[in-house]
Amino acid sequence: MTALLSAGILFTFAAIALILYKWGNIRCIGVTPVRTFTFIAILFTSGLDVGLIMFPLTEFAGYADLAASPEYGFSNPLAIEFGFWGFLIWGFYFLTCFYFCVIEPRVGFFELPLVKLINNMVIIGTCAFTAFLLLSNLPWYIPGIGDGETVVGSFYLIVLLVIAASIYSSTSLRYVKILSLGTSWLFIGLIAAMWGSAFLGTGDIGEFAGNFALLGDYFGNIHRFVLPINDYHEFYLFWWFSWSIMIGQFTARFVGGLRTWQLLAAMLVFPSFAIAIWFSVLYYFHLNELSTAGFFNWAMVIVGITMVINSLDSLVRLYTDNLNLSVSRLGKTRYFAGNLAALCGLTLLFKLDFLEIQWVGALVIGLFFACAGYILRYKRAEVLSIEGSPKANRVDYRKLEWVS
Repeated sequence: MTALLSAGILFTFAAIALILYKWGNIRCIGVTPVRTFTFIAILFTSGLDVGLIMFPLTEFAGYADLAASPEYGFSNPLAIEFGFWGFLIWGFYFLTCFYFCVIEPRVGFFELPLVKLINNMVIIGTCAFTAFLLLSNLPWYIPGIGDGETVVGSFYLIVLLVIAASIYSSTSLRYVKILSLGTSWLFIGLIAAMWGSAFLGTGDIGEFAGNFALLGDYFGNIHRFVLPINDYHEFYLFWWFSWSIMIGQFTARFVGGLRTWQLLAAMLVFPSFAIAIWFSVLYYFHLNELSTAGFFNWAMVIVGITMVINSLDSLVRLYTDNLNLSVSRLGKTRYFAGNLAALCGLTLLFKLDFLEIQWVGALVIGLFFACAGYILRYKRAEVLSIEGSPKANRVDYRKLEWVS
């Protein structure tokens, strides 16, 4: 599995370099383009899940324990946490977003029946894994319910309601856009509240600035994050791969005329900047042993839940569109019940260790290589002749410029 993962990563970055060389200055326009801020909000909230909120405080200590994990000795825990979530790996999303926006309309690889089936299995499986992560982390963040370690009935109910809300939200793209913007502002509010609590009055803002500067160590060691550092980093990288095709497929429709190099810069920089600030605040809490019990734990749970809803509704919308299982075709009741049963069932399979996200990521890497092979064998001339986004999308882009 490690060899497959490494090959997939190297292929990804080679493909990005080729895209920049061949199409670096063309305008990327999706089928329903939006303003750049809205696009970034959709990308950020759809492309991340509850792990961003809930994982760091549980992981900093592990990255600092060099006796148990000496492979982390090249950097500090904050830079390592950022390396698992930020900057370079957002290139995975850029590759797939560009592909679905510009190349796939000429290739049609993901319209092949077998490919469509596998792709939608990946999407549904990753939706369930996202719900499973929420379920698994709730005991740590809401210790007042249960014993702080065991998943109890109340947590199952919370996850059931989150899945139900996501499915309902997926019935309209209007809900998806509104929720993306709302979640972004909630996340900004959470950062501001925790930063203010830590530094206003009694905190040392200089120490926060010092923490933030630690992130520079990531860029000095960026090459070390390309290939797996250890099994845990490998888990993260498979996780990112498992999300990459579906996030690219979903966000591609919203690209609003950015040039290719601008799209890459936007996808690498804007989400990473927000992640960097958030992790720096959490690292200050970790180093100074500040408690998040009470209000902040609940605030993180609420923001984490909205991120899960935002991620799931995007993905549910994507796979139901792909499989022609729309609300208009099935009706709201059948649409809601069918998706609820599927996602709840798969979430339980992850809980029982019957499924692993690494398998999903490996399937995605396989799709990457199969797509490249298909293009080289059947669609090479069509791809080499690409000079811009599909003409049908350019009308919508002009409307965006003048109307929105």
